[in-house]
Amino acid sequence: MLATARDRGLTVPAVHDFTATPGRGVTATVEGRRVRVGSPALLDELAPIHPQGRTLVDTVQAAGRTAVVVIVEDVPAGVLALADRVRPHARATVTALAALTGATPALLTGDNPGAAGRLAAEAGITDVHANLLPADKVERVRALQRDGRRVLLVGDGVNDAPALAAADTGVAMGRNGSDLALQTADAVLVRDDLSTLPAVIALSRRARRLVSANLVIAGTFIAVLVAWDLFGHLPLPLGVAGHEGSTVIVGLNGLRLLHTRAWRRARDGR
Repeated sequence: MLATARDRGLTVPAVHDFTATPGRGVTATVEGRRVRVGSPALLDELAPIHPQGRTLVDTVQAAGRTAVVVIVEDVPAGVLALADRVRPHARATVTALAALTGATPALLTGDNPGAAGRLAAEAGITDVHANLLPADKVERVRALQRDGRRVLLVGDGVNDAPALAAADTGVAMGRNGSDLALQTADAVLVRDDLSTLPAVIALSRRARRLVSANLVIAGTFIAVLVAWDLFGHLPLPLGVAGHEGSTVIVGLNGLRLLHTRAWRRARDGR
């Protein structure tokens, strides 16, 4: 929004005493006036509740948009209608993750049900949980964990940070993600390319298989050399060659993950 304002030649005033309340909104002093911007729940803090403002909020939400209330000096000044844009490859990524993990992806959002449903339909998500505060997202993650599921959560906002920390694996979007989300996540998608997420999961599974194979290879070599030495006569040069040879084989096997072909295969789901 700031970039758009500057592109239009608008003057952006200085902000003082800025505070943010997760799940509620932000408060600051702008040109000597106290301004609050946040969820429609801010209207409920005013006395009396303004029916026109509530009607406008309901209209915005019914249209599948996120309503953001602007209050200046405890007087409602306007309602912003925001529409989330689905990231490129979002629908393909959801489909790939469902096929790769065998689980149904879920959307956890603080948006109203109308906006959440519209976004979920565009992304191909059927399991939608709306109107969630940061603590509600954490509770949803822990509920899945109590059911014996391992949770991978992708987020980019301040409100996502607690859930990212609670998930078994938290993934933040690097380019536009908040600092708190980046610090909390276990992994960061630097290019904000969602299509890399299924590839990373497939590549990590292949890496685990390679590690297991390397342990078997190394263990077999050592067991054969020890048995040979215990029940026969193992020449020292042959023992050294066998031990070092197993190390070379294990190293070369692991280096296969560095080849671009490994990434392409993971990306293509092979």
